Amino acid sequence: QVQLAESGGGLVQAGGSLRLSCAASGRTISNYFMGWFRQAPGKEREFVAAIGWSDGSTFYADSVKSRFTISRDNAENTVYLQMSSLKFEDTAVYYCARRKPLSSNVRHYLDYDYWGQGTRVTVSS
Repeated sequence: QVQLAESGGGLVQAGGSLRLSCAASGRTISNYFMGWFRQAPGKEREFVAAIGWSDGSTFYADSVKSRFTISRDNAENTVYLQMSSLKFEDTAVYYCARRKPLSSNVRHYLDYDYWGQGTRVTVSS
């Protein structure tokens, strides 16, 4: 079992920045793809970013590309999401998740098995 705990959310003005952290405990996440998803009120959970375990390859939703950066520190068992140039439409609860070992898709939430409790990001316009 792995437990994931997000932190770093909060209220920020449009154009500002936040850094989210996802700390894993129980088991190492160093050999797994890790992803960030978000869910706004009344909307489905959507993919934000993912990072590979072997070469650190990264994947982003078009809506956040060039504004968000995903990274990981395997020694700390932690994944980060640096968010810059935040927009009102980035307002959501952000979740980190571990991708299933045999999955090949990085963008769908059904391909992830362990989830954190989420951290809320509110961007004021």
